[in-house]
Amino acid sequence: MAEGPRVALRYFTLDDGDEFVARVRESRDLHRPWLFPPDTAAAYAAYARARIESPDCEPLLVCERGADGAIAGFININNIVRGGFLSGTLGYGAFRHAAGRGLMGEGLALVLRHAFGPLGLHRLEANIQPRNEASVALVRRAGFRLEGFSPSFVLVDGAWRDHERWAITADNPISPTWWWTP
Repeated sequence: MAEGPRVALRYFTLDDGDEFVARVRESRDLHRPWLFPPDTAAAYAAYARARIESPDCEPLLVCERGADGAIAGFININNIVRGGFLSGTLGYGAFRHAAGRGLMGEGLALVLRHAFGPLGLHRLEANIQPRNEASVALVRRAGFRLEGFSPSFVLVDGAWRDHERWAITADNPISPTWWWTP
């Protein structure tokens, strides 16, 4: 659906389960304690189906370009609200083999272009646990701004965790222009 120099975005499918689950399992040390994506075939099927069938979600895989098209990570635009709000929240994760290579940054740029272009959204928000430095760095590089702090905001691994609220808008004067270039 969208391509950059090194990655392409495509929608989740149920057929991605085997690769997705294998990537999650090899990435546990990268994800914990921040993220707990599905790590069994049944859990993936439920997770993917819920997102694929939801009218308020864009479930996107970030895949390496090339012969194998390996899944580098995922970026979901969740909780899409239309009308006067025109916003969504991001949920994302990189996989171990892709971490630190800039692939998720390129994927996020494509997601911003998709969200603020064809989807017609005005605002995207990312809620991040404050000590998740890699996640904060990803959104900061993309032009997101820190808007606030929400104590006990999201239930993660059985406990309510504090989160920082980061956001970007389509008309943000400090947002980068590189992601909008066709």
